Amino acid sequence: MKNGELILLLSEDKFYLVEVSNKTFNTQSGIIDLKKLKKKNFGNKIKTHLGKEFSIVKPNIKDILEKKIKRLPQIIMPKDIALIISYTGIEPRSLVVDAGTGSGFLAMFLANYIKPGKVVTYENNKRFIKTTKNNIRISGLSKFIRLKQKDILKGIDEKNVDLITLDMKNAEKVINHAWKALKTGGYLVVYSPHVEQVISVWKEIKKKGFSYVKTVENIVREWQVEKITRPKTIGLMHTGFLTFARKVK
Repeated sequence: MKNGELILLLSEDKFYLVEVSNKTFNTQSGIIDLKKLKKKNFGNKIKTHLGKEFSIVKPNIKDILEKKIKRLPQIIMPKDIALIISYTGIEPRSLVVDAGTGSGFLAMFLANYIKPGKVVTYENNKRFIKTTKNNIRISGLSKFIRLKQKDILKGIDEKNVDLITLDMKNAEKVINHAWKALKTGGYLVVYSPHVEQVISVWKEIKKKGFSYVKTVENIVREWQVEKITRPKTIGLMHTGFLTFARKVK
């Protein structure tokens, strides 16, 4: 293990994302001496000063995004990202255009999935750029993501794009640009926080002649299976609406 390397410490009931360093890390189960990680390998164990044991695991993109990435505006949640990947059938080596970037959550998730493909993500808000650049660096996906500080309403530079994702205000004004940039067979996906935007997006999509258009709401309900089995009372249900469309001609 090297200084600065991200490590996931995993036990039956707790997990922590830490960096290898000369520091100590305080947990509810005791203190972990992080410099001891330098002599460890993935799959080894490490104990706190109270004897609590953790497995040393290589973190995946979900671990990094949940524990390390700084969130700015509301993100597209993993349950909706999974739907984007499964409904479009996007593959490794694809070219994806994404707007607006926000904290880069969707761009990083997609980049990890399609690598060695490329995600080009558009963000017009200068306040987000610095934080998002750092998030991308932390994710280790810098060579698979290009962050553009540009208003996508003024056009999309890329051509023969496999997938375009829009999570932004006035997304309906990008539909014409998306049609020009997509390859035949490519997909457009628009994430809308409310039905009014869904309606506006549908009108523009139909004008351009997209096919296989559908809007879905992805609701995931977690269940508790302890003592009694029932749906959990509290949970994240509605997040937004996803509109899918495919360029056929």
